[in-house]
Amino acid sequence: MTETAPRPTLEAVAARAGVSRATVSRVVNGGDGVREPLVARVRKAVEELGYVPNQAARSLVTRRHDAVAVVVAEPETRVFADPFFALQLRGISKELTAHDNQLVLLLTEGRDDHARVGRYLAGGHVDGALVFSLHLDDPLPELIQRAGVPTVFGGRPGWSGDRRGVVYVDSDNRGGARDAVRHLVGLGRSRIAHIAGALDQTSAVDRLDGYRDVMVDADPRLIVEGDFTPAGGERAMRELLARCPDLDAVFAGNDLTASGALRVLRESGRRVPEDVAVVGFDDMLPVAEQTDPPLTTVRQDIEEMGRLMALLLLRGLDRHAAQQGIGPAPSSVVLPTTLVRRASA
Repeated sequence: MTETAPRPTLEAVAARAGVSRATVSRVVNGGDGVREPLVARVRKAVEELGYVPNQAARSLVTRRHDAVAVVVAEPETRVFADPFFALQLRGISKELTAHDNQLVLLLTEGRDDHARVGRYLAGGHVDGALVFSLHLDDPLPELIQRAGVPTVFGGRPGWSGDRRGVVYVDSDNRGGARDAVRHLVGLGRSRIAHIAGALDQTSAVDRLDGYRDVMVDADPRLIVEGDFTPAGGERAMRELLARCPDLDAVFAGNDLTASGALRVLRESGRRVPEDVAVVGFDDMLPVAEQTDPPLTTVRQDIEEMGRLMALLLLRGLDRHAAQQGIGPAPSSVVLPTTLVRRASA
């Protein structure tokens, strides 16, 4: 068996730099009070020796783990099949990596997993949590609050508990939905249907409200609840065609739903956009640009939402934020949306 070389120690770095062990510890752990020439010497010695701080020991000094839990309140099959989650995770990962923090991904397959996630967060393994895709009856907010872990949520909170101090990042779902439906009205469409997302999520509720803001007297039969998946879009589109065969436009709750609706319209012999115009929501390029025809949709910056979630959390965790020029932690952020016109409407 090959013998591994011993890991360099703080004492070895101190000897190489010609400073005390305490000085090395302060520099490595980001402490103050060390003159710049000594900092440079310590960092040079660290690089030369290949010293890697012991995370457990470092945590005792800094009371930080440099790790953030990302909690997605969806089963694994949904998370890895939906590009929305990949984009949001990419934004989160980029920001955490830029600040030398690790991402710990936690998924929930069922209610037993909620309790497991709550126990993990309460166990002091991470500095904070980023939580998204919550459902209205989800017990996670209460479990997280009980765990006392600093948290930023993705999406407007919809639960009925205490929301004081809650920070979230969201898009203007209602305003984006209004823009989508107004665009369809501007095309001369009057029988405009809506395939909603699962209405136990605030994003779906807000998009339905935006649709109703424009279609004030819409026939209730023109609204069907889906689940933000292509299969849900197919089921809902078939139901809509059976209920209202004279519909001339569809605003889908997201791009995946729209892709399913487009398949059913094509199978039924409806031309898009000549017979039925279709607008989605998200502007996920792997979906919107590859549908037939390419999808007119409402763009929300999903990756930027993830990045801002991570940034807000890190700002809240950083006791030296003001000294580093970052400034105080801001409140919740709602990002604007933009209508992107393609061939489907």
